Amino acid sequence: MSSSPFRPELLAPAGNLVKLKVALRYGADAVYLGGSALNLRAGAGGFDRDALRHAVALARSVNVRVYYCLNAFPLETDLDAVREVLTMLGEFPQDTRVDGLIAADPGVFSLARKFLPDMPLHVSTQANTGNSAAVEFWRDLGARRVNLARELTLKDIRGLRRAVSERAPGMELEMFVHGAMCLALSGRCSLSVHLNARSANKGGCTQPCRFAYKPRALALTVEEQLRPGDVLWEVLEGEDFTAFFSPRDLCLVKYLPWLQRNGVDALKIEGRMRSAAYVALTCDVYRTALDELGRGKFRPDRYLRELGTALHRPMDSGFFLPGAPAVRAKRWECGGDMTMVGHLLRQDGPGRWTAQVLDRWEATGSVELVLPGLRRPMLRPGEYGLENERGETMRLVHPGQRVVLRCEHPECSPDIFLRQTQDLSRKQPR
Repeated sequence: MSSSPFRPELLAPAGNLVKLKVALRYGADAVYLGGSALNLRAGAGGFDRDALRHAVALARSVNVRVYYCLNAFPLETDLDAVREVLTMLGEFPQDTRVDGLIAADPGVFSLARKFLPDMPLHVSTQANTGNSAAVEFWRDLGARRVNLARELTLKDIRGLRRAVSERAPGMELEMFVHGAMCLALSGRCSLSVHLNARSANKGGCTQPCRFAYKPRALALTVEEQLRPGDVLWEVLEGEDFTAFFSPRDLCLVKYLPWLQRNGVDALKIEGRMRSAAYVALTCDVYRTALDELGRGKFRPDRYLRELGTALHRPMDSGFFLPGAPAVRAKRWECGGDMTMVGHLLRQDGPGRWTAQVLDRWEATGSVELVLPGLRRPMLRPGEYGLENERGETMRLVHPGQRVVLRCEHPECSPDIFLRQTQDLSRKQPR
């Protein structure tokens, strides 16, 4: 480690080209992406050969690294497809290849060593690595980095970091710091294949833990034997359908100083299936937090407030704090008061931008530009306007439309988002 302050890598999801561009715009140090299958997020769209070449070129132009996910658990009938992907990756010239391959299955690792002997290998969290002997095992198989099991506490991580520094020096440790958590061990879930015949471990997860359910009796109430009277889950008849299996989202932004002090090399945001707006917001928060931490200005309340204002799923600290998460986890509610209403795609002329409409947008209300560095300048009515392709003024636009934004703000640029308070964007009649 150099004498300069240690700075973890911020690793962001890039489920498609749009999300990749957004991650680059909002400050990711690296992105992770995959093809159309065998990467645990088959529904994300992914990148074929030409799209991957373009993605790597875009990332390299701004010094951002690209990691390719091949982290499914293949069956025997899938091995030919694995070999095809590895062959495709190996056909890229050395200076245009991805910067690393993310895998979880030992067979995939073994094949990767044969097909791509010089490719850096990263171990997926699905491998559930929780001790230094396992890290050594993966190092001996050729890995350079291990994404730790999601079930580790801060004490586990600190002890593991010390042991790895002694027994496997040079090995990098990565961990998830934000995004969806899972009921299963490090994401190795069987609910989806049980309900919908689509395996989570082969990239087809339908996320049934986030489905809404309804009791067929008067009520469904669950308490644990040693905690009588303490209700764990309760769903009452007459309520709407309830996602009572669904965990909160993980959020460790408050603990970035600890993660930096304890030498976690890479901080990963979950979300290749999430929206581009989600990628923008989370990248911006964690990039700003890391930059301000480096300048001695770390302000966790600011970051949590921003996440809580814009996101809808409640968050907590997962397994990170010692003790049972049901008792020890820090929890933060998210009101989703600010709604992303527009995404700038390209400039069409001075002060004219093509924008994708993401939510109901009332043009008589103020909007905020969502600029990197948690900067949120306000655009008031009269400082911007919306038009259709015929140049006609529009007061109200809806999701899915493309419109022209008239705005002279000097920091408008492609891939920037605009947002509006939810109450304001909903209060006017349709």
